[in-house]
Amino acid sequence: MKPKRIICTVTNDLSYDQRMIRICTSLAGAGYDVTLVGFKKKKSQPLTQRPFKQVRLHVATEQGKLLYLSYWINLFFFLLFRKADILCAIDLDTILPVYYASLIRNKKRVYDAHEIFTDLKEVISRPSVHKMWTWIGNHTVPHFKTGYTIGECYAEEFKKRYGVDYGVVRNATILKPLEIPEKQNRFILYQGWVNVGRCFEQLIPAMKHVNANLVICGEGNFYTQAVALTKQYGVEDKITFKGYVPPAQLSDYTRQATIGITLFEDTSLSNRLSLANRFFDYMHYGVPQLCIKYPEYERINERYEVAALIDHPTPESIAAEINKLLDDKAYYSRLQQNCLAARQDYCWQEEEKKLLAIYQKL
Repeated sequence: MKPKRIICTVTNDLSYDQRMIRICTSLAGAGYDVTLVGFKKKKSQPLTQRPFKQVRLHVATEQGKLLYLSYWINLFFFLLFRKADILCAIDLDTILPVYYASLIRNKKRVYDAHEIFTDLKEVISRPSVHKMWTWIGNHTVPHFKTGYTIGECYAEEFKKRYGVDYGVVRNATILKPLEIPEKQNRFILYQGWVNVGRCFEQLIPAMKHVNANLVICGEGNFYTQAVALTKQYGVEDKITFKGYVPPAQLSDYTRQATIGITLFEDTSLSNRLSLANRFFDYMHYGVPQLCIKYPEYERINERYEVAALIDHPTPESIAAEINKLLDDKAYYSRLQQNCLAARQDYCWQEEEKKLLAIYQKL
């Protein structure tokens, strides 16, 4: 019997999408014939060879509404004529072509929801854009009876909003042997998108009162403003911006870090109910972190205290919690040991079982 063919669709160039690399690798390892589809940018790096197929489609432009329109059209025709048994939309921004192609071809469809797309700050702050994505969600998601998302809070919201019962497949890190190195130079690490709503307006001035350096790995729509804030508050000597860092190199920074940062402003429901990838990355390298006190993080922290949770991020409260982690050795050691225990439960090897069970039911 030929293996079932799955096509997964994303709106990126495939280079840095660690969640989808994990998911597609697991599906391929379970015997599926998997293709991951994204788009090609002018500065896209050559693709790394993976145990699944990778396809980049042409887009007319790399930003704005024309990006979506041209990509959706190309993706729709790709899905219409490519051999497949299951079509999987990753987030709302690829769901329309997947929905219509699956309808026309009478193929099974799956929704993989990384976030509550209609409630992202950049969506809800623009009424016409919010109206469009809300219509797309209402028009399509109820017809994706099979799906999964990254946390219990998101699953509960999808059930309430669209009447669908989705599984939970956390974006947990792959469990690997770990030896915590001697950390001669203490530093604080932020890894991820440098975007609006990630508390840089509070974190950067907080560094004036912290006796350690901050390393920021990532880029995004707040990158230029974040760099400007370091000059405004006179902390250029304490903060280093690394820009995009390849995953293999990023793991070296995480392993050497003293403290990790997982902060989000309460600007949207998607933020408040989120469960960030970096939360597990820090955990897996035995790195205690400063984290926002939102429901998903609170649930995990009740089982394993791996983070210092903060209600309202201000420069003063952030500095106080970071300094406690830096100065209170017993407290730091307790969180570090809890990370080592938690990583055994919250790891991709466990989440992979849930993922494969969802596809096996199809």
